[in-house]
Amino acid sequence: MANAIVFASPLVPPPVTLRVTVPFAHWLLMSTRESIFEASLDYFLSPIRPYLQDDSVTEIMVNGHAEIYIERRGRLSRVDAAFPTEDALESAVNNIAQYVGRIIDRERPVLDARLPDGSRVHAIIPPGARGGTYLSIRKFKRDIYGLEDFVRLDSLSDAGREFLELCVKLRKNIVVSGGTGTGKTTFLNALSSAIPEEERTIVIEDSSELRLNQEHCLYLESQQPDSHGKGGLTIRQLFRASLRMRPDRIIVGEVRGGEALDMVQAMISGHSGSLTTVHANSPRDALVRLETLSLMSDVDIPVYVARAQVASAIHLIVQVTRFVEDGSRKVTRITEAFGLDEANRYQFRDLFVSHLTGTTREGRLLAELRMTGERPTFSGDIAEHGMGGHVHYTRGLWDE
Repeated sequence: MANAIVFASPLVPPPVTLRVTVPFAHWLLMSTRESIFEASLDYFLSPIRPYLQDDSVTEIMVNGHAEIYIERRGRLSRVDAAFPTEDALESAVNNIAQYVGRIIDRERPVLDARLPDGSRVHAIIPPGARGGTYLSIRKFKRDIYGLEDFVRLDSLSDAGREFLELCVKLRKNIVVSGGTGTGKTTFLNALSSAIPEEERTIVIEDSSELRLNQEHCLYLESQQPDSHGKGGLTIRQLFRASLRMRPDRIIVGEVRGGEALDMVQAMISGHSGSLTTVHANSPRDALVRLETLSLMSDVDIPVYVARAQVASAIHLIVQVTRFVEDGSRKVTRITEAFGLDEANRYQFRDLFVSHLTGTTREGRLLAELRMTGERPTFSGDIAEHGMGGHVHYTRGLWDE
């Protein structure tokens, strides 16, 4: 073919040779790095392209080249798709790693990255993965959910929505707690919609997922070190830097390590109104988890000091749960944490608890998040701040 050239791609080892036309070569030279990556990614991930383009699919899980699962509407199912060979799947992973400037090989068999559309990618190759290359893609949601959307989806009640919005405006420190895949980040994003527009918000994440509606937002993202161990940037370093940036609010996508101590100390020393998520199956487990993570910092503090600081810092825990029966995700508890008792144990008060009320014809669970009749210790704050006009569904929780 006279008007063809051979393009040896350096993206994967060994190089893949593609025969392309001169017009394509001209496009290649004129295109941006992002468009080149998107085109190559479209080629390498072609076996799962339909699911990447399907908005109803929230996650794609590749368990070796011949076994692919997807999550759609909270349910997992195996699909009739496969990569041609294990080498083809590993080439796709190497293509992603090359774009983000990272290396995945036998010495560094784990990759965390992000696709151009914001979707999160996690990959493990042998010897870390026994069954071949494992690839998980959590798709980026283009639509920004608000708390009213969770009410519409029967995941939250109107009273629960109003209470949480008021607590955000009252600058309460709130933790969204839940297991893997329960929608913690999505709910945190919705919760942030109650932050007043005039405030300056700094968002800190391991892998950027949050998108706030407010205009004055700064997004910080941790970075892995390069092959020489340089250029790394941890959540803890970003959090410390954010304190010098005059934040009104700090949102940490998820606390996983010693940065929990910095966050807790910031909460009790003037940076109230912070929001974060943590992996835990109950409000009590959430605070114990924060306490444990605080002890993982390089500051040597006694256990009782870490516990006392966590108890002083956190006001509310919102527990979100994914139900295996129908794959739905719901807020199952809104719980106040109010210090320690005489035995140095966390004290809790459930303000809202979810009750299952039935199922739809399609088998979807119906639930109602109801007030328990308990009142928060800060029930006088609404009157103190002159916000009584914002109370409609939750009058029983506040002092007049």
